[in-house]
Amino acid sequence: MEKREQLYDGKAKKVFATDDPAYCIVSYKDDATAFDGTKRGTIVGKGVVNNRMSNLLMQLLEKNGVPTHYVEELSDRDTVVKKVSIVPLEVISRYVSAGSFAIRFGGEEGIVFDRPTIEFSYKNDDLHDPLMNSYHALALKLATEEEIDMIKMMAFKVNDVLKAYFLTLGVKLIDFKLEFGRLPDGAIVLADEISPDTCRFWDAETNEKLDKDRFRRDLGGVEDAYQEMMRRVFGE
Repeated sequence: MEKREQLYDGKAKKVFATDDPAYCIVSYKDDATAFDGTKRGTIVGKGVVNNRMSNLLMQLLEKNGVPTHYVEELSDRDTVVKKVSIVPLEVISRYVSAGSFAIRFGGEEGIVFDRPTIEFSYKNDDLHDPLMNSYHALALKLATEEEIDMIKMMAFKVNDVLKAYFLTLGVKLIDFKLEFGRLPDGAIVLADEISPDTCRFWDAETNEKLDKDRFRRDLGGVEDAYQEMMRRVFGE
């Protein structure tokens, strides 16, 4: 499939048109940002890790009944995806208190929930992605009630599949962010990526952080953490 003009240049990915209007090519970058872009840097090799890991996990989810935008991996950094209209909701699922959840509610990190939580934020950089509930999303016509119900159902399915999968690798899935898109026929599919950029991964025995928190918090060993996740997923 032929890569054509650039459609989008985001914080972590570039998106290109192709010779088929139904598909795009996503190209993953090593650029890293945190805190609404106020912290910037580079994580060497991140684009390769995020691309390959996302593609494997998208295929795993497809096999378990979750439709995604994934089509074909072209290279270590480039992947063909179905062209979608992104639903402007970031869907955050949490198993354990960490990050902004612990800060907002004054709890310590590491408290395990009896059941996973799901929260929404409005995908809007100018407004700093504020938290919102489903009533807000309906009021702003960001999604229909049926779409929100479908997104919640799919997010909980992703929870179940990924939590079980990562435990087999000796990794605890703490929380993660999902994005969904609409196909031309209106069907909702999982889009964006699933990677150490969008998930919190802790080693199952030591609770060592194996994700972007090492960059956010200046913990060091950022590239090593990404490569460790790559090794566990692919056995490399």
